[in-house]
Amino acid sequence: PGNCRACVVEIDGERVLAPSCCRSPTPGMVVTTDSPRAAAAQKTVLELLLSDAPDTAALKHDSELAHWAGIAGARAGRFPARAAAAQDLSHPAMTVNLDACIQCTRCIRACRETQGNDVLGLAFRGGHAQIVFDQNDPMGSSTCVACGECVQACPTGAIAPANGAYAKVSDKTVDSVCPFCGVGCQLTYHVSDEKIEHVEGIAGPANEGRLCVKGRFGFDYAHSPERLTRPLIRRADAPKDPHAVMRRDWKTLFREASWDEALDVAANGFKQAMASTTARGRQGPVAGFGSAKGTNEEAYLFQKLIRTAFATHNVDHCTRLCHASSVAALMEGLGSAVVTNPLRDVEHADFVLLIGANPAQNHPVGATWIKNAVKRGMKLVLADPRRTELARHSWKHLGFQPGTDVALLNALLHTIVFEGLTDPAYIEAHTLDFAQLKAHLVDFSPEAMAPVCGIDAATLREVARAYATAKNSMILWGMGISQHTHGTDNARCLIALSLITGQIGRPGTGLHPLRGQNNVQGASDAGLIPMVLPDYQKVSDVHAREKAEHLWNLPPGTLGSEAGL
Repeated sequence: PGNCRACVVEIDGERVLAPSCCRSPTPGMVVTTDSPRAAAAQKTVLELLLSDAPDTAALKHDSELAHWAGIAGARAGRFPARAAAAQDLSHPAMTVNLDACIQCTRCIRACRETQGNDVLGLAFRGGHAQIVFDQNDPMGSSTCVACGECVQACPTGAIAPANGAYAKVSDKTVDSVCPFCGVGCQLTYHVSDEKIEHVEGIAGPANEGRLCVKGRFGFDYAHSPERLTRPLIRRADAPKDPHAVMRRDWKTLFREASWDEALDVAANGFKQAMASTTARGRQGPVAGFGSAKGTNEEAYLFQKLIRTAFATHNVDHCTRLCHASSVAALMEGLGSAVVTNPLRDVEHADFVLLIGANPAQNHPVGATWIKNAVKRGMKLVLADPRRTELARHSWKHLGFQPGTDVALLNALLHTIVFEGLTDPAYIEAHTLDFAQLKAHLVDFSPEAMAPVCGIDAATLREVARAYATAKNSMILWGMGISQHTHGTDNARCLIALSLITGQIGRPGTGLHPLRGQNNVQGASDAGLIPMVLPDYQKVSDVHAREKAEHLWNLPPGTLGSEAGL
């Protein structure tokens, strides 16, 4: 802040004008924003900026420079313009037009301080100074990850969407939630002619206005010509060969239909299946596979449809693939499969263990909070056989041998238990069977596990001590832990680390399995799982079944007691 000096104010008792954007008020300070001296300086600064960027409104319809120049009465042309700068059109999602740049450095701060990507900088000197990507590389050839934070921060449109969307006012805006990963970023779609033109981040609790490349630029699929917009019904004369779908035009296989006809065909098909097929498997011929990209309401209605219309608990969604082992371990260890702390709690953590996950690729906005916390002083330990992008931000990178997660984690547990780094009061009040865990860990010393996992014993002990003795320690994990032959054991170890040290139940502590889809938690809460009804009520619980039957107006005994497939 303070680069452009367009916001200077007069402060009583001070010789020079002060930029208001980087001064904090103090008791007794007398500030005048519109004195003749301040107003003249503001106008002159804006006219100097206009000589650099005379027509920013053509690039960005709500250009802040044009807005404030109009308020101050600044006019273009008072000072000679600089030589024109070449456009950078090398990136598919963004354009760079340095003719409109006023070197406010918002883009640099957005890239470095907010997103933690360290791509943008200010190069050269004096009148030749300019914003650059890496070593003055073309944007498309630089290490830019296309998060677009610079686009959102730029006040003049010098960095803008490549489709020119900033040049015109959108017909309407629609607030929504990003449909990609499980971070839960809130955003606004800017729509014109019923087409998404560009996306801006909202100051939601998960993202505070931040977005990644997927949330900001990954909306083309909504307008894909391959997207179905009308129901299709299979033609009676369609070929039976299952490979024909790949070889033939869809019109030889399907015909378009109205919604009423399509719904009738689907309903009658299900009726015939139920009437003509004897029950097979656990609970009949029908199963339903839902989606963790749907809303809570859709998940609830879908599982209700399968359970009430088809009298089966054969209903599921992608948690079975992604975090089933985490869910099993969390239900066993904590009695709940819900994350104990939000991802943004890394802001309050002094130590974070990240294992089996690559947030910089799969949860990019979540990764920004981790990078911000590291700059604040948090110790990050990355446990991953690969050296992923967050390794450069980590205090320790544990590049262990693939498949030796349990050996590594047991060595950490052994150190904490046998060096007396546990929290006895928490163990006594909130856990069971600690003696069994201690007996199990006897053979898993760091010295014994080092040859197995490939991490030296001294490093294992150092990491274990740091985790146990930090004021607030948090564990994040992903599908490198859960989609594993020992997935449940991996999660059990992480849960044990948290419980024996009391690193749970406070801000900046706890356990957070990173969700892959954007509504894994909601779909699970709503009952889109074969062994539980909504709110994790077990189907084997007679009282839970009776309550559901009453609420859904079902005859007593309709819902079976055996978990679905």
